[in-house]
Amino acid sequence: MKVGVFDSGIGGLTVVKSLLQHRLFEEIIYFGDTARVPYGSKDKNTIIRYAIEAVEFFKNFELDLIIVACNTVSAYALQEMRESATCPVIGVVEAGILATANALRDRNSNVLILGTKATVNSKAYEIGLNKLSFTNVQAKATPLFVQLVEEEIFSGEILEAAFRHYFSDMETPNALILGCTHFPLISKALSNYFGEQTLLIHSGDAIVEYLESEFSFYRKYTNPKLQFFASENPEALRTIARKWLYEN
Repeated sequence: MKVGVFDSGIGGLTVVKSLLQHRLFEEIIYFGDTARVPYGSKDKNTIIRYAIEAVEFFKNFELDLIIVACNTVSAYALQEMRESATCPVIGVVEAGILATANALRDRNSNVLILGTKATVNSKAYEIGLNKLSFTNVQAKATPLFVQLVEEEIFSGEILEAAFRHYFSDMETPNALILGCTHFPLISKALSNYFGEQTLLIHSGDAIVEYLESEFSFYRKYTNPKLQFFASENPEALRTIARKWLYEN
């Protein structure tokens, strides 16, 4: 089993980490469009064009599956990627919606989605959750979190100040969807801020849950082969991958 993981930058490494922990694939090929990140502030047509270019890149590898780790791309370009690809394409948004539905029996639960401006503006999570009868769903664009994670600020006063900036006037949610793959790196701090009563939905774990429900995996791979590619400065991506995958 050979899988490609696509992200607009480095955030999708948190999805790769979940895939490694569950040992589902023999080979993982990661592509981060680091030259054109962030996608969260770009228009829909641009996001679709970049996503289709990523599919063309992956055609060099005879993949069994493509995982779209970027929530923004999953929200805007999944169908176009599927039409262009020669293998199945799944995205973190649909996986996150199903993980939320599986975790919360009470459809009146207060669900808060965090994401980029583009992901929030798409309303992809709200539409999907509303179709599953969730009635108390809201979304909050939190772009500062992306910058803080890339500065490796995973805790401390600066992050706490950002939490107060975004959440001071909000009630504590029953579930918090981490609608950007950067955000699992601050999940511990988010749990401390909201309390243990708030369930966190992690894109990487949601993808694994979705994969195991939709596909048959007949064996576990102990030492999967990893390849990392980037549209700009691939060595920097590989350095971050070593740190995020094996140290954090």
